[in-house]
Amino acid sequence: MSAPAAPGFDPDFLGVATPMPTLPGTDTLLLPYTHFATLHRPDRRLAAATAVAIDGATLRQLERSDDWRLDDRLPAGQQAGAELYADNDLDRGHLVRRQDPVWGGAAEAATAESDTFHYTNAAPQAAAFNQDKQTWGGLEDYLLDNAGDHDRRLVVFTGPVLADDDPEYRGVRIPRLFWKIGAFVVGGALGTTAYLLDQTPQLGDLAEPAPGDPPPLGPYRTFQVPVARIGELTGLDLGPLTAADRMPVPEPVPAALSERAVRLRSFADIRGL
Repeated sequence: MSAPAAPGFDPDFLGVATPMPTLPGTDTLLLPYTHFATLHRPDRRLAAATAVAIDGATLRQLERSDDWRLDDRLPAGQQAGAELYADNDLDRGHLVRRQDPVWGGAAEAATAESDTFHYTNAAPQAAAFNQDKQTWGGLEDYLLDNAGDHDRRLVVFTGPVLADDDPEYRGVRIPRLFWKIGAFVVGGALGTTAYLLDQTPQLGDLAEPAPGDPPPLGPYRTFQVPVARIGELTGLDLGPLTAADRMPVPEPVPAALSERAVRLRSFADIRGL
């Protein structure tokens, strides 16, 4: 099935500018879908970033279509398709959550839901469920209810950290870190908070995989981090998102951004909302 013509992500959705991140010095392709877009890295066969506009007031509950498919705007060899996820414990992790762009008119919402099942919106993630995975997956809902001026409008940027030393499996290097930035309006101005999901294997998970098995991935651990830390890790130009960070600065200020991370064991641990 061909990817439909779509309006894509609206950077003015909040009434203040939230432009799509860019990746200077690296070849990327911007792929618009309904209410969201992905910034695709053909060399890694995965998205470097995604952006979705969420209108919480008109969200619709639709049956899951589950029709995973390639995007025919790209050669198949530039996408990580079904073969990556076959006969192993890797999940096809939605980057833009299935339910987030599903708003507006009935036909529009149905198209948006279907659009999220392009492999360009997926990344391999650990299949095992734990509390941190639940926290990570529920961040958008919590921000819709608790962040900004409570008009239930939210923009979310998400992506993997595509590191040079990510382990390779079936021709795709498997990311171990994922990031998410929520953007909202506070008193007429842009506010942001950033989060990092770490599935790097812990000491108990470091056994060598059998030949043909995917690399080991550890339990999910979710952190709130400075928005600037996401830029450090990914090389993305985050535009105005960094300066709008609502995460409080500790005293004294650590020398490195990497020292400023708050482990999230529940939504109550989130700072700056």
